[in-house]
Formats: sequence, structure tokens, C-alpha cells
Amino acid sequence: MYSKVEFKKEVLRYPKLDTVLMIEEFIEKAKGDKTARQIWLSLPKQVMWQTFMTTLDYLEYSGKIIIAKDKSIIWVWDPEAIEKMKKQGLVMR
Repeated sequence: MYSKVEFKKEVLRYPKLDTVLMIEEFIEKAKGDKTARQIWLSLPKQVMWQTFMTTLDYLEYSGKIIIAKDKSIIWVWDPEAIEKMKKQGLVMR
């Protein structure tokens, strides 16, 4: 389904679930007009940069976000819309 992604092997801190959920929620509400750094600086709780970037790697790998050429983070996860498109004949690989 997804291409093989090589994650950094020397991750010092993995994000906790509450951190991942906080970042997900913030990105979803940001409407794709903020860069990673802007999001990181605007989070309600402080997160180490490496932990934040590890979370972004996971979110991109899982298909929840894309990172545009201008470095803005765009939330694309919409399972309801995907189901509607599948019913209309969307072909997924």
C-alpha cells in the first residue's frame, strides 16, 4: 500500500500518543497555511524539535499529511471522503 520509508535510526525520543494527537489536531485546524517551524512554535505545549519531526514523518507516512513544495504542512486525511470516492469508482493501488 505505501512505499517503504526508511526512518532515522537514531531517534532519541519517540513521541507519546498524547503528543501525536495534539500535533494532528493542530495541523488539521491550521488549514495548510503554516510551515513545520510555524506549527512547532505555535503548539499549545512545548515539544522537542526531533520529537516533532518524528511525528511529522509518521503522519506523512500514514497518509494524514503532505508537505508542499513551499514547506507548508497540509492535512489530507479524510476517510469519509475517501469512502465516497471509492463507492464512485476510485481506484486505489
